[in-house]
Amino acid sequence: MVTIKEVKSTIAVSIAAAFGFIIALIWKDVIIGAMKLGGFWQDGGFADTNALIIGIIIAIIITIVAVLGILFITKWGGVEKK
Repeated sequence: MVTIKEVKSTIAVSIAAAFGFIIALIWKDVIIGAMKLGGFWQDGGFADTNALIIGIIIAIIITIVAVLGILFITKWGGVEKK
């Protein structure tokens, strides 16, 4: 029989993974944008250095919010560290 604790733990792990994917995708775009400015990438990218700086600041903010979300959701789900 599946308990409520197991369900909460599974939900928490899934949501934490989703936050991790969001962080990875945001930073992928920043890295590709920086590579475009450096001439190492063809598609996408930032228009200039100011846009890159804004992109980095936004990525940092999103990362902080997502990490706080991961901490909150793992505490809610009772996920134990192994």
